[in-house]
Amino acid sequence: MTGFFLALAGRTARLSLGAGGGAFTGLVFFLSVVAVVPFGVGPDMPLLARIGPAMLWIAALLATLLGLDRLFQDDRDDGSLDQMILSGLPLELIVLAKAIGHWLATGLPLVVGAPLFGLMLGADGHAILFVTLTLLIGTPALTFIGAIGAALITAMRRGGLIVAVLVLPFTIPVLIFGVSAVAAATGGFDPATPLMVLAGLALGSLVAGPIAAAAALRAALD
Repeated sequence: MTGFFLALAGRTARLSLGAGGGAFTGLVFFLSVVAVVPFGVGPDMPLLARIGPAMLWIAALLATLLGLDRLFQDDRDDGSLDQMILSGLPLELIVLAKAIGHWLATGLPLVVGAPLFGLMLGADGHAILFVTLTLLIGTPALTFIGAIGAALITAMRRGGLIVAVLVLPFTIPVLIFGVSAVAAATGGFDPATPLMVLAGLALGSLVAGPIAAAAALRAALD
C-alpha cells in the first residue's frame, strides 16, 4: 500500500510537470506578477516592499489552481482511475496521493522561488523569510481545497476555469491568514496567532479535502 501510494504521488507529479508546464508555468506566472506590479504602482520601492508579500501570496494562490481541472479527469478518461480504485487503496488515500503529487509539481516550486521574487519586489530578509514560511504551510491547503473542486468537475467534459470559480471563495481564509502572518512579523507584532490559524487550516484541509473529494469522485463515477 505504501509503495503504491508513493508511486501514485510520483506519477502525478511527473504528469503535472509534463502537462501544461507544471512548475515552469507557476514560476512564469509568479515572474509575470513581479514584472507587472511595478508598472501598476510605479517605481516606489518602499510601497513595493510593503505590498510585495501580499502580491506573492495572490500569485501563489492563482498559480496553485493552474492545472487542477485535469487532476482527476485525465485518469477518468483513460481508465486509470478505475484501476487505482481496484488496487485496494482507499479512494481517500488515492486523492491524498494525487494532491501531494500536484503540490510537489506546482506548489513547492513556488515556495522555492518566493525568496528570489521577494528580492525583486524589494522585500527585506525578514519579510522574505515569513513569506516563504507561510507559503510552505499554506500552499498545501490550497491544493487540498482545490482537489475538492477538481473532483466535482470530473464528470464534466470541459472543466476549464470552473474549478477556480468553485474553489476560490474557500481559499480566501488561507490567503488572509498567510498575508496577516507576514504583516504581523514585518510590523513588529507576534505572528504566532495567524501562523497557528494558517497551520490549522492546512491540517483541516489535509483531513477534509481528501474525504470530500473522494465523496465527489464516487458520485461522479456512479
